[in-house]
Order: sequence, then structure tokens, then C-alpha cells
Amino acid sequence: MAPTSTTTGHVLVLAGGLSHERDVSLRSGRRVAEALRATGLDVAERDVDAGLLATLRDERPDCVVPMLHGETGEDGAIREILELLGVPYVGAPPAACRVAFDKPVAKAVVARAGVLTPESVCLPHETFRELGAATVMAALVDRLGLPLMVKPTRSGSALGCTVVRTAEQLPAAMVSAFAYGDVALLERFVSGMEVAVPVVDDGSGAQALPAVAIQPDGGVYDYTARYTAGATEFVTPAPLSEEVAAEVARVALLAHEVLGLRDVSRSDLIIDDQGRVWFLEVNVAPGFTETSTVPLAIQAAGLDLGKVCAAMVRAAAARDGRA
Repeated sequence: MAPTSTTTGHVLVLAGGLSHERDVSLRSGRRVAEALRATGLDVAERDVDAGLLATLRDERPDCVVPMLHGETGEDGAIREILELLGVPYVGAPPAACRVAFDKPVAKAVVARAGVLTPESVCLPHETFRELGAATVMAALVDRLGLPLMVKPTRSGSALGCTVVRTAEQLPAAMVSAFAYGDVALLERFVSGMEVAVPVVDDGSGAQALPAVAIQPDGGVYDYTARYTAGATEFVTPAPLSEEVAAEVARVALLAHEVLGLRDVSRSDLIIDDQGRVWFLEVNVAPGFTETSTVPLAIQAAGLDLGKVCAAMVRAAAARDGRA
């Protein structure tokens, strides 16, 4: 990472919001704010509500750090507002957020760049209602086989995600996915080692951090496994050969680039038994909680969380001449 220095700029960390991931967002925001303060920056924390625009106008920050998870924080809307007001912020621009947050679209973009991604089908709730759920689900199983991963197309933290191992489990999985959105992604399940690969950029170029191997106690990296201390074992750096470690870094950097992301992202990948790397999805606002993978990767790289975040803040402010 590039060297860091203390600035007197005012930084505003946005956390909370009204998504299903509000609690995770608050935890992420609190940790980032504390890490930034430790570097000497003047940092305030704020929720997202009807008074936000007035705050941005009256107490204009030098940079905003959006730590908002879920649709309201990752679909680009808040970043559109920040751009309308001319306020610098850390993270990807709105258009890139919209593409990356829509899982099927992100998969298609990354696949066109030559990256493996599991075969999948994307269907809205209306299709099941109009054509008959039983008939549609039978066709899905015939086409994709079992097991399947069923997930909402626009959601995070594994909310509404289910591994389906038998045809009898599929109806309940569809109901769970549709509870978090009107469109579901059904994806051929790839067995192997799940890894998270963060990418950070302090203004000197994007770099992939060490991969984090994810080993949940229950076998599935769901919401509980993600945010309950001790429910998942994280191994950083992941136990990979030099060749595979280089490949997961290449895939994460490529996804970051072709999706037009900026400052920070996290790619979720699977390494199958043959050593092939499969892209699952990317997160434009990854968690920074005590059990999140990005801080673990930063630590494994021998870096300081606060200095990394401060470097991204300065790089973001510099884009508008506010460094």
C-alpha cells in the first residue's frame, strides 16, 4: 500500500439504512470509523434517513465512506445522491454498483471476460405462478441437475440462499429466495473450497489481498455462519498452491476491472477438486465486521486496517481535488 499520512479532513461514515442487513452495516460502519479515527482522521458516523441531504449540505464532509449493505446500500442509489451533491466517496460509481449487485448480470459480464461461472437460470416469481411451480421446478432440475444453489438475484449476506440437494427441497428454497426479492437465481452447485478474495486500491493501483478460505461448521456459509463468532473457521492465507493462489487473485482483479469497480471489492469464488476457479459473485460494499473476510485479508497481508481505509479515503477525496 502507498504510504499514509494524517489529514485534517472531515470523513462521514454512512451505516445502517433500512435493508435486511442493517445490523451488519452498523457493525461494519462502527469498525471502519474506529479504525479511521486511530489514524488521526476526524470521523463522524451517521445513519441514512430523511435528514441526510441536509447534513451533507450543511456539514459537507471531505469524503463519505458508505458502509451500507443490501439493496439500499449496494444498488448505487446512495452514490447517485452523493454525485448529485458533488461529495467524494469511497467505492464504485453508481452504474458499476447496479451491474455488480445484480448477480446474473455480473456473472454474464465476468463470464464474457473468460472466467468460469456455474451454469444458472434466472426466473421471476411471476413465471412460477403463471406456468405452474411444479412444472417449472421439474424443468429446472432436469436442466441443471442437483445439487443447486438457490438465491435472490439482488441480496447480500447469504440472505434467502439455500443449497438444494433433493427435488423435494426446492419449493421451500424458492419461497426463501422470493422472500428477499422477486427474481431468483438457480445455480448449479460447485463443490470445493470457498474463498473470498478482496481487492483494494489506495490510488496506486488495484491489488488482490490474500485469499480467505471459508470453512463453516454447518457446511453452508449462510447468514448465521457469517456473523456468529466461532461459527466459521477462516484460514488466511488460504491453503492453496502458488499456481491456484495466483489464479484466484487474477480472477478477483479481473472481476474488479471488467465490472468497473473502484477502491474496494470482494469476489466470492469456489475452487473445485480439479483446481479450477469459479466466480460466484462480487460485493461492492463488503463487510468490515469482526467476522468479515476483508479485515482478515488485510491483516494477513501485514497491513493496518485503519491505514488501508485512510488511504482509500484520501484517494477518493483526490478524485475531486479534495486530498
